Amino acid sequence: MRFQHQVAVVTGAGSGIGFETAKRLIAEGAKVILVGRNEEKLTAAANQLNTADTAAYPFSADVTKEEDISALLTYVKEKFGDLHILVNNAGGSVHSRIMETTAEQWDFVQDVNLKSVFLASKALGGYMAERSTVQRENRAIVNVASLSGHKAGAEIPHYSSAKAAVINFTKALAYEFAPNGIRVNSVSPGFIETPLTEPGLQNERFQEAIKRNTALKRVGKPEEIANIIAFAASHEASYMTGSDLLADGGWLIT
Repeated sequence: MRFQHQVAVVTGAGSGIGFETAKRLIAEGAKVILVGRNEEKLTAAANQLNTADTAAYPFSADVTKEEDISALLTYVKEKFGDLHILVNNAGGSVHSRIMETTAEQWDFVQDVNLKSVFLASKALGGYMAERSTVQRENRAIVNVASLSGHKAGAEIPHYSSAKAAVINFTKALAYEFAPNGIRVNSVSPGFIETPLTEPGLQNERFQEAIKRNTALKRVGKPEEIANIIAFAASHEASYMTGSDLLADGGWLIT
C-alpha cells in the first residue's frame, strides 16, 4: 500500500495506460481523479475501478485548455484539499509525413502531448508545491513520453518532436520543483497494446516488424507500463528525479 491516504490525478485515464495506472494506484491505497474528455468513458472506467471506499473519481476536462485545468485544480482543492501524484498521460497522434502535415495537425499533436503536460504541471504541480510546505510527504509528477521521443518515426514527426520535448521538459521541471520536494520523471513506452494502437497492431507486417526489431519479441501490455509509473511515483524512487525510464522491450538495443 505505497499510496495509502494519497491523492493522485491521472490524465487520459479512460483506457489503456492511463486506466491501468489508475487501477494500480487505487490498488495500493490512492484516491485517484480520472481525467479525460469523454465523460461517458470516464464514468465507465470509474465504475470498474471503484471499491467500497469509492477511490475513483471521474472528471471531464480537455487538458489542452487552461480553463479546464483551472476547473480541475479547483475540484482537487475543494474535494480533497491535497495532491501527491500527477501522472500526465494524455496523448494522441495522426499519421502524416512532414510535407503532408498541416499546421492544424501539428498544433493538435503538440497541444495534446506537450502543452497538456505544461498546463497540468504548472497548475497542479504548483499546488503540490504549496502543499509541500505544509506537509512534506511523497510527491511526484510522472510524464508519459515515448520511445518516439528517442527515435523519430517517419510518419509521426509531430509526435516524435512533442515526446522528445516532454523528456526535456521533465528535466527542467525536475530542477525547478526539487526545492519543493517534488520529484519529476518521465516514462517512455515502446509499442503497447492499447485502444489507440490497436488498428496499427492488427497489421500483420507491422506486428512482424515489432517482433523482429524488439529484443523481447513482443508488444508490451499497458499494465507493464503502469507498474513503472507506479514505481516512479512512489517513495521507492525517492532519490530519482529528472530521469526518463525507457520501457521499449529492447527496441533501441537491436
